[in-house]
This record gives sequence, C-alpha cells and structure tokens, in this order.
Amino acid sequence: MSETPTSQPEQQRIAIYPRSVKGFYRKIKTAIVILAYSVYFLLPWLRWERENGPSQAVIFDITARRFDIFNFTLFAQDIFWLALFFAFAALLLFFVTGIAGRVFCGYFCFQTLWTDVFMHIEHWVQGERPARIKLAKSKWNAQKIFKIGLTHFLWLVVAFSTGLAFTLYWGNAPDLIVEIFTFQAPLAAGITILFLTLTTYVMAGIAREQVCTYMCPYARFQSAMFDSDTIVVAYDSIRGEGNRGRHKPSKELIKHDKRQQAGYGDCVDCGYCVQVCPTGIDIRNGLQYQCITCALCIDACNTIMKSVGYPEGLIRYSSENEMQGGNKRILKPKTIIYGLSLIVVAVIFFWGLGARSVVDVSVRQVRQPLFVVLSNGDIQNRYAIKVNNKTDRQMWLTVSLRGLDGAILDLGRFDKIHISPASSATFYANVKIPQKKIRKENSRFEFVLKDLNEKSKTWTHEDNFFTPKKLVNQTVLKK
Repeated sequence: MSETPTSQPEQQRIAIYPRSVKGFYRKIKTAIVILAYSVYFLLPWLRWERENGPSQAVIFDITARRFDIFNFTLFAQDIFWLALFFAFAALLLFFVTGIAGRVFCGYFCFQTLWTDVFMHIEHWVQGERPARIKLAKSKWNAQKIFKIGLTHFLWLVVAFSTGLAFTLYWGNAPDLIVEIFTFQAPLAAGITILFLTLTTYVMAGIAREQVCTYMCPYARFQSAMFDSDTIVVAYDSIRGEGNRGRHKPSKELIKHDKRQQAGYGDCVDCGYCVQVCPTGIDIRNGLQYQCITCALCIDACNTIMKSVGYPEGLIRYSSENEMQGGNKRILKPKTIIYGLSLIVVAVIFFWGLGARSVVDVSVRQVRQPLFVVLSNGDIQNRYAIKVNNKTDRQMWLTVSLRGLDGAILDLGRFDKIHISPASSATFYANVKIPQKKIRKENSRFEFVLKDLNEKSKTWTHEDNFFTPKKLVNQTVLKK
C-alpha cells in the first residue's frame, strides 16, 4: 500500500536587497532610464501645430477616433497598420532574443526601467545594502517608520506621476491636467490614473523580481528562441573554478600567477555578483530563466578583478559555444529567417504608410429599388458615396464619371462636395443613362473625385450600372 506524500509548504519569498554598482553597463542602463523617462513624461507637453485638433505632438483622441503622432494620423479604419506594427515589434523581439537573449528585459522593459528607479529611491532613503538589511531586521521605531514611510511615499509619487503622464496622452495635456486637479476630468481619466498608480506601485515597488520570475510569460517561452549560440551573461567556469575551485584572496594566493600555480580559479568568491543582481540569482550556477541579462554582475565582477589585478571578463556576454572554445556565430538559419521576415514586414509597413491615401472613398449602390425607369425611358441608378478625409485641412471635391458613355451625373443641389478636416461625409448621387444609350445589362464605370485645392490628386472607385435585361433587348431590337 503506497503512502500519500506529505504536501510541502510553499517557499516564502526571500527579500532581495540589491547592492549598487558602478561600471560600463550600469552607465548604459542609467542613460536608457534617463532617456526613457524624459520621452515618457515630456512628450505629452511637446507642441505640434495642426489645422485641426489639439496642437500636441502625440495624442490619442478616442472621441475623434484618431491617433496623431507628429505629422502622422491614424484613424479607426487604419487598424491594419497598428496590427502590422505589433507584428513588426514581435518579430524584432524574436530576432534580438535569438541573437542576444533577454537584452530587452535588462535594458528596455518598462518593469525593469521603473523598478530601477524605485530601487534608487530605496537606496537614497535607506542607504546601501547592509544598511537596508539592518533596517529591515530592526524593531519598529521612529527612524524605521520615517525611512520606510518616506520610501513608500516617494514610490507612490512616482507611480502617480506615471499614471498621470499616461493619461495626458489621451487629451490636450495643458487642459486635461487642469481638469484633473480641479476634479473636472472625465471619470475614465481618474480610473486610469488610479489603476496605473496602484499597478506601478505594486509591480515596481512591492513585487519587483517576482514580476519577471512568475508573472511575465516571456521568461517562460524565451527558451524556444535560445540556442547554444545565443549571447547571454555567462560565467567562465573553467577560468573561475580552476582545478581546485574558488578561493578567497589571501597573502599566499593574492598574486594571479601563484593562484594559477596552486590550481585555484580566478573567482575570489566575494559574492558581489550575487549582491547586485536584481533577481537575486547566482550567475555562477549557470544560465537561469530568472536572469534578465542586465549585466550588472559583469560590472561587479570587473570591479573586483581590477582591484585584485586579475584580467576582466570572468563574467561576460558570451555564448555556450564560445565558452566551450567554439566560435561566435550570429548568422544562423533561425536568425536569418527572423531577419528576413522582419525586413519584409518593415518594408510593407513603411511603404504602406507612405503610399496610403489621405482620402478613403467607398460607394454603395442603393438597391431599394435597384433601378428606376423614368417617364422618358431613361434608366437611373442611385449610389451612396462615403468619403473619409484623413487630412487636417478643409477639402472640396468634384465628382465625375468615367467609362459610362452618355451617362448623366446628378448630385442634387451640390456641384461640389465639402468635407471637414479629419471627418467623413456621405452624399447621394443619381446616375442616368438615356434609353438610346443603353448597351448591356451591367456596365462597369468609375466615379472620379478630384481635389479642387490640389487638382493633381484624384481618387476613383469602380462600380456597376444595372439595366434590366428586358430593356436592353428592346433597345437592341429598335436599333
């Protein structure tokens, strides 16, 4: 009889207190953080003159169903281009991951960028790693309450600023921020700010590495894009361990040549690489899914190697093949396929955006009734013509026919069509063919729309003119 295994309690989270570090990759991360925050927080305030709509460089106007990005405007019917952009972004992520691993996570992911700032706030208020550990273990007193409280207060300020900045992209920033602080903004704006404030505070301040470890799906499926040639943050175990393993520096083993003669590796087992890791892993244990490729452990290890006079690069960006003595290989079938797909999507995306028409024309034939026989024997069809003006200027259009011999176009009391900026208009057109000009049951023809301001610009739409077969036969017999 088999025994039922006893359930194991869930492992409690071990708090991580990352230590600060200086170095080449830390400078890159800091520069990217400054650039990302500058763009994110300042872009809604950048002015951009338009004939129609708010003079804001980037604004996502849900009410008007349009996205304005500098001189480029996307409307609701342009959802195809948004989908193509996401396809491009996904392929770019796959391409970069196949070559350089989770470099996106380490440098560009929002979770990484915001967590980095939250950690800087914690370090600024509570001190370096030993001071933070000591504070966490100490009993609650006035000093601990003040430091912990100030840390969380500043986190909430950054989180609130994040939600506020995001909301400003969806309206005219100068007007919207006044409405928000005078409690006159739409309810949706308040809900958005509250939601982003709470999620930013929890994800970047409370959960931190757990988002990357447990919540983010990318950490789980990234292995499908990895291979032995993928560049990752790697520990050179052959050099670091030697024949006899790691050993802390001592008077007899401080010199590099003596250390090698004794059979010990270059790793002095200082633990600095573990202390600076934002996810708390030991890179010396090999590649782990928790590693976000931030390279802070490289800076930490290089700092120690410099201080003891050993060669740098014990921890470095490398691949499994290269660590085992092979060559670095970037051009692989997988990356070539990703690269070619990326180029194809990019060409279609940018060519399509450049070539897309600023006017959309759609024509629908009115089918109740499908045709009308007038008192003089002429045949009349009726059409509903919808024109969408994607520009920021007034547009006046003339409408004519092409390919329908003897046809007469009647737009009612209009001789030209006016369409306001970034709007659409529907108008009706009657097309008549004299009885003596009837040739066949269905005739193909085109509506031709011409811009009066820029007469070189024309738009066409092909449609059918329907004539009953009985009348066609009668006309042919008369002839």
